[in-house]
Parts: sequence; structure tokens; C-alpha cells
Amino acid sequence: MLDRLLQGDYGSAPTNWPVVVLGLLLAFACGHVIAWVYMFTHSGLSYSRSFVNALVLMPVIVSLVMMVLSNNLVTAFGMMAVFAIVRFRNILRDTLDTTYILISLVIGMAAGTQKYSSAILGCVVGALAMLYLWYTSFGSRHRYDLIVNLHWARTPAEMPDLNRVLTRHTYKAHLATQRTHEGYEGSDLSYRLLLRNPRRSDELIIELKQTQGVSRVTSMQAEEESEI
Repeated sequence: MLDRLLQGDYGSAPTNWPVVVLGLLLAFACGHVIAWVYMFTHSGLSYSRSFVNALVLMPVIVSLVMMVLSNNLVTAFGMMAVFAIVRFRNILRDTLDTTYILISLVIGMAAGTQKYSSAILGCVVGALAMLYLWYTSFGSRHRYDLIVNLHWARTPAEMPDLNRVLTRHTYKAHLATQRTHEGYEGSDLSYRLLLRNPRRSDELIIELKQTQGVSRVTSMQAEEESEI
């Protein structure tokens, strides 16, 4: 019985193990490239880590789908029917949940079409990929450590004095908002800061309060930008 599971698939043709492994690993590597590009180029308001994980897993799953189909028209129509049931009978709000459903369906189809080796290998690679994404928190993104809001009472031409204070304590300081009003002296500024040493944020706040022209300093820890 064990030999029948490990010797290969009993579909239209025996499985070429090196080709299967190469295809799944290549799909996994390419999925990483696409996910990294998405991470570096994303600029929207909502960043989802589960979507990044899905970008890594989807090529692996689709690669397994194509191995299961093997130019079999009957199997292709059967897969379309199964996917249609999942699409219209269930509403999945999480992209990664959809990915789990999809890989479960593909593994089931591989087993049902007697492609035992593809089912076992696909299950192992898929499970290891999911565990890897979970363990490494792949797709997480943390650009800033601290959000600082303050009132600047001096002229905009004198802001380099403020910038010098920020530069001493940060690698990167991004001016997110600057609000001025007619008849209102000064500006309300909001900065996003990547600190050189996050444990010394109190020193930055104290120095800001001591800077001439700075008042009403408030701060909060920057939340991670990704949705879990």
C-alpha cells in the first residue's frame, strides 16, 4: 500500500518527481518575488499581510492545479464546478482563508484523480509554506516607530531648527500633515518618525519641548501598517 502511494501517480501518466518538485518550488519562489514587489510598491490606505501571504501561496496552488489537470478536459470541468460552488455558496472575507479552501480542493482533486504523489507533495509543500509564512510573519511592514504632534509658533523659514532636533534622534522623519488657519499663529505639525533608538523616545520628547517655538507636544506609538 505504501509503495502505491510513493511510486507515483496513476492518472494519465506516471509522475516525474523532479519536474513536480521543480514546478512547485519555482512557483513558490516566483510568488515571493511578486509579494516583495507588492510590499515595496504598496501605497494605499489599507495594507493586508494576509493578501501578501496569499500572493506567495497562489502560484504554488495553481501549479498543483495544472499538474492535476494534465490536459484532462473532464477534470477541468469538474474543477470549475467545485470552484463555482465555493464562490457562490460561501463568502470568505479573508484572502488567506480563500487560499486554504483552494489548496484543500486541489489536494482533494489530486487524490480523487489517483494522483497520489501530487496530493502528498502538494500537501507537504503547501503546509510548509503556510507554516513558514506564519512563523516568519512574512508580509509585515513597520515603517515608523513614533507619531509626534506639535505646534510650531515660529515662521516656516525657521523650521530647520526643528528639523535638526528630529535628525539627531531619527533615521527618517516624515511630515504627514501641516495645518494652518487664517488668523491663527503658527502651524500644527504631525510627524511620523523612525527612531535611531526607540527606547530613548522620551529624550526626543523632552528636547522638543525645550525647543523655542514648540508647544503642545503629544506622541503615540506608531501601529504596524498591516492588517492581520
